[in-house]
Amino acid sequence: MYVCICNGVTDRQIREAAEAGCASVPEMTMRTGAGANCGSCLGLVAEMIEETRARRALDLPVLARAA
Repeated sequence: MYVCICNGVTDRQIREAAEAGCASVPEMTMRTGAGANCGSCLGLVAEMIEETRARRALDLPVLARAA
């Protein structure tokens, strides 16, 4: 699905950048171009970054208990 139609940025590209460590909307804009034109996608970009951050935070306690 396209998140940023202006620059042709997909949800997959956003998720991949977030998984690679992109942790803020401005950084995501610099990496992918999402939101650089009209900005209407910035809310969705922020949600996707937060979802990735939350998912990664959930994985850590499980790993700590397994060690």
